Amino acid sequence: MIIHKIHEALNGLMVFQPEVFEDERGFFTEVYRKDQFVAHGIPEEFVQDNHSRSGYGVLRGLHFQWEPPMAKLMRVTFGEAFLVAVDIRKNSPSFGDWYGEIASASNKKMVYAPAGFARGFCVLSEFAEIQYKCTGHYNKMAESGILWNDPAIGIKWPIENPQLSDKDKVAQTLEQWAAKPDSNHFLL
Repeated sequence: MIIHKIHEALNGLMVFQPEVFEDERGFFTEVYRKDQFVAHGIPEEFVQDNHSRSGYGVLRGLHFQWEPPMAKLMRVTFGEAFLVAVDIRKNSPSFGDWYGEIASASNKKMVYAPAGFARGFCVLSEFAEIQYKCTGHYNKMAESGILWNDPAIGIKWPIENPQLSDKDKVAQTLEQWAAKPDSNHFLL
């Protein structure tokens, strides 16, 4: 099996697509092989898997964690979603830049964003299930978010009037985050 890197952006973000073997019974694919991800430059150990299900128009994010710093490998296993990552590493040449990718159960694309990225998604199908591997365990005391529609970032979301959590509605801007001492955890 081969997992292909099909795109690289923002000083560390990568998009992958695995080979898929299909026949009249269905399909088979490998979505994670440590040796292949190491060969693509991702040596981190994934220690937690998360699974989310949301309805059309739900937008979750932009979330991140600084202790421990957490990279994520995201994929859609049911439906379709727009996966987004924003570079929030203060001294990165791509600080404040964003990348978005439509991923679906049918195209099997996966987006890897290293630690120092805020991540989110919006659901484009009736329902979508997103699974993501994480390199750190969740820490409620060291997690936060960036405002989904921060004009300084300018994400072009493919939906209008998303359904948001109360927490995501009042998240800080990138400028507010960069002014905090905790943002120094993401220096390159």
